[in-house]
Amino acid sequence: VFQGRILAQRFVGQETRYEVEVQTPYRHRFPLVAREYLWVPNTCGCPPLREGGQYLLMARRHVNYERTLNRILLQDDGYARPWTPREDRLVREVARHC
Repeated sequence: VFQGRILAQRFVGQETRYEVEVQTPYRHRFPLVAREYLWVPNTCGCPPLREGGQYLLMARRHVNYERTLNRILLQDDGYARPWTPREDRLVREVARHC
């Protein structure tokens, strides 16, 4: 779970790749750097992430069977909400209990 700002969007095959500036990592099981690529397994614009927007994102690390692909994947059941101070407060409160 992290707060990020969408810098760019690009369609690659049947997927969408977002360049994201990681602003606040809340809870992560793998290291995040200042800029990451966030992959969405469709090109339909779901979830609707716009360039320049700030979002609270819950994504997964995806490593393929051959271990040749290691990326951050926002699945259909993932969480992507526009960032607000309220979202920030709720995530920080939950993080204290988890």
